[in-house]
Amino acid sequence: MEAEGLERRFGDLVAVDAIDLVVEQGEIFGFLGPNGAGKSTMVRMLTTLLTPTAGSARVAGHDVVSEAGAVRRSIGVALQDAAIDPLMTGTELLRLQAVLHGIGRSAADARGAELLERVGLTGAADRRVGTYSGGMRRRLDLALSLVHEPEVLFLDEPTTGLDPTSRMALWEEVRSLNVDHGTTVFLTTQYLEEADVLAGRIAIIDGGRIVKEGAPKDLKEGVGAPTLRIDVEPSDLEAARVVLAPFGEERPARAGRVALGLVEGTAAVAAVVRALDETGIDFQHLELDEPSLDDVFAEATGRRLEGVADEGAGQ
Repeated sequence: MEAEGLERRFGDLVAVDAIDLVVEQGEIFGFLGPNGAGKSTMVRMLTTLLTPTAGSARVAGHDVVSEAGAVRRSIGVALQDAAIDPLMTGTELLRLQAVLHGIGRSAADARGAELLERVGLTGAADRRVGTYSGGMRRRLDLALSLVHEPEVLFLDEPTTGLDPTSRMALWEEVRSLNVDHGTTVFLTTQYLEEADVLAGRIAIIDGGRIVKEGAPKDLKEGVGAPTLRIDVEPSDLEAARVVLAPFGEERPARAGRVALGLVEGTAAVAAVVRALDETGIDFQHLELDEPSLDDVFAEATGRRLEGVADEGAGQ
């Protein structure tokens, strides 16, 4: 899969801004960014649901505009806003999906049973989908996207709103698809852990542009020093920044917190605590973390990805 100068505008709004991207066959590629960054728009162009304003893209060797039909036959898509008829059963929906792909009845029934077992829904196969939990619906949507054994699978924020157990179950299925079946997976997410755990390579998108790209391990190592985070009273924030400045470069942090790259790591923590104590600055919480994808995002954009949706981009 590759994109060159891919762009999508909605009037004056540039949702995806001249993106170049290459996804290798057989890899899990993570597309990480906050809400509104352009992730879903990118997926919709790559899956032929939106026509690019400019640039080009090829998926499974086919152009997304001039060979849209061939692209659709080669891909599976599980969108975050997928519509599933609540009055049909899981078995009926899989059978319908198979018919749409030209699969015969006997083969469709066998394939449906196999997929329901794979995603852990055999016991709910003949229940109406309206009775399914959110996690069950997501797993059924995944099964529907796999009916025709696609070369490339697009998962658009597949675990949003799921409880931790359902999220981990879906992660395991994605890993199995990739490792056991060689399926190429293009995964969009706003969850740092999800991208870190699943993806061999990621691209971080912000404001429609890719700001970082590479293997999660390499990107985190590029940040350098571990991040020290200290929560202090708002009235002490500026004083704390002055006291902590000699210990490392300040990093973006949420309100009420000072963060910095602690150059000497754990060896400097005692000195930090002593410096704060000597100047009369009380703190409620202190933590030292190895570089994370959130630190990578912060270094590239000047703000934190974690909490952006809840706290605002400026914090």
